[in-house]
Amino acid sequence: MTRKLSPLTIVVNLTVLILVAAWTLPTAGLLISSLRDKDQIVASGWWTALSSSTRNEIYRAPGPETQAQENGVYVIKGNVFEGGPGAVSAFGATSQEPAAFAAGATADIRDGHKLTVEENGDFRLESPTAFEGSRGQRIFFTAETPPRFTLENYQTVMTAEGIGQSFINSLTVAIPSTIIPILVAAFAAYALAWMKFPGRSILIAVIVGLLVVPLQMSLIPLLKMYNDVGTFFGVPAKGYVGIWLAHMGFGLPLAIYLLRNYIAGLPREIMESARVDGASDFEIFIKIVLPLSYPALASFAIFQFLWTWNDLLVAMVFLGTGNDELVLTGRLVNLLGSRGGNWEILTASAFITIIVPLLVFFGLQRYLVRGLLAGSVKGG
Repeated sequence: MTRKLSPLTIVVNLTVLILVAAWTLPTAGLLISSLRDKDQIVASGWWTALSSSTRNEIYRAPGPETQAQENGVYVIKGNVFEGGPGAVSAFGATSQEPAAFAAGATADIRDGHKLTVEENGDFRLESPTAFEGSRGQRIFFTAETPPRFTLENYQTVMTAEGIGQSFINSLTVAIPSTIIPILVAAFAAYALAWMKFPGRSILIAVIVGLLVVPLQMSLIPLLKMYNDVGTFFGVPAKGYVGIWLAHMGFGLPLAIYLLRNYIAGLPREIMESARVDGASDFEIFIKIVLPLSYPALASFAIFQFLWTWNDLLVAMVFLGTGNDELVLTGRLVNLLGSRGGNWEILTASAFITIIVPLLVFFGLQRYLVRGLLAGSVKGG
């Protein structure tokens, strides 16, 4: 017997489908755009990738120095696509009438000059007298270009100067900036969950309050403090140690909050049995709490790695903007140029930057939901 779905179930399923589509479609569009020809990315949207695109263009014919004499007339030949793919549907010789003539027709333009543009882009300029001037004739044409997919966009990004060093810099920043906060937060979370000491509740409240402190408010004061400490010890504040400590400070409130809630929800009987057997707090933490806390640790590791890998602001402030210090996001921003109009580089860069986070996510995703749910609802 077929089970009838309730209206609430149908609404929930439809909502999930809409949310999945809302997240998936932009990603699919970005992937398709990254594989398209750079001219077609600008001319049309990704949803037209499988259809021919129509565009209006201007081509400057070669100058008089390329003319040749044939049967008593002077001729300049060429191809408006310069050997590339495309089909001309109409052409013209002035901006007022850019599509005045159909492809294959011969147009009288001026002073006895004639212009013919074929569908494949071949053109022929004729004149009874020699062409003069320093610049060639402008040819306006409407072209239909077939869809073209290429890996040139990825090749441009991957072969850019300094991209390899920036990739290594990002790994050097992200890996320690993920491991260090997890280690510190795990010890702190265990102490706040199972060790009794004065002021514990106040400390927990302060940590929760730090979750809402904007990152931008603390950047300059923190950098000034690092500079003062570095001057005192004779060590420059800017460097990998500085950015590791900065990311540790920014990530600790969330890490301690999640891990403390998770660890506080562990069975009390296990802790008491271990203490009866003479185990110290350090032994309980290392041998019991850490192995049981893998889901929560993996959940925070995913978020922290994503944050540090994609970070640009903190890296520029605490690491610098020199060629040897730039992280991957900074290098790609420079590659885009000051105007940021190179869409083909932007789309390819987006997928290059998410390769490593995707590997981390799929490697730890089985722990993600379990750890987040446990850390969100359990408390002690």
